[in-house]
Amino acid sequence: MIKFVVLALFVAGAYGCGLPTFTPVVSRVVGGEDVRPHSWPWQISLQYNREGEWRHTCGGTLISHQWVLTAAHCISTGRQYRVALGKHNLVETEERAVFADTANIIVHENWNPFFIRNDIALIKLESPVTFTDSIMAACIPKSGFVLPHNEPCYVTGWGRLYTGGPIADILQQALLPVVDHATCSKSDWWGFQVKETMVCAGGDGVMSGCNGDSGGPLNCKNADGAWEVHGVVSFGSGIKCNLAKKPTVFTRVSSYVDWISAKMVAY
Repeated sequence: MIKFVVLALFVAGAYGCGLPTFTPVVSRVVGGEDVRPHSWPWQISLQYNREGEWRHTCGGTLISHQWVLTAAHCISTGRQYRVALGKHNLVETEERAVFADTANIIVHENWNPFFIRNDIALIKLESPVTFTDSIMAACIPKSGFVLPHNEPCYVTGWGRLYTGGPIADILQQALLPVVDHATCSKSDWWGFQVKETMVCAGGDGVMSGCNGDSGGPLNCKNADGAWEVHGVVSFGSGIKCNLAKKPTVFTRVSSYVDWISAKMVAY
């Protein structure tokens, strides 16, 4: 019963989850392009305070009124963080934006930075946010659900526009078809580095996530037409962002639904 109540929190609120007011423009193959403003209203910018200036460091996903999902590797001990919600352009003042302080940051207890295992973290906001046309939650997939090969999903973020380039001012989206585990774990792809608790997407040598996209969502539409966060951007090639046969690797959210539920109850 407790688990049911907590999972219900993922879809609570008048706006529901995964159904943006401003529908994303995904009718064609897209990649590395500006998004329709506020069409991914669960996308957040995780920012840290550096000498009084707030700087974007990672992405993340709003999954309820008070909880954000991001990557464990985005969190550094001793840093002060805030969460920017409802943002489109990071360098402009926007009326729709909300900046939330953090109450708790929970990094997975088995996070292993050497092997990049369990790269997932939760952020509890200091106060619940009100859902609006520009701020709402993404849905969470069913526990254990595995995306089929070539499923069309979208990565979103303010990461670098190209290898070594500047981070984006305006939120970007890119179509990244899912690569199944059998393919992604081949020796000339990611090999043993990829586990079944991960999702690979992309790998065509053209589109990928990049530095600064870490922690952000892999957005995939479910059978009911709502958007679910199936992945948390974890790692990619150290050579360049869009290397062929080195797709962006995400933490598979459906492997951690029980963990997410337990932490939301505990905190």
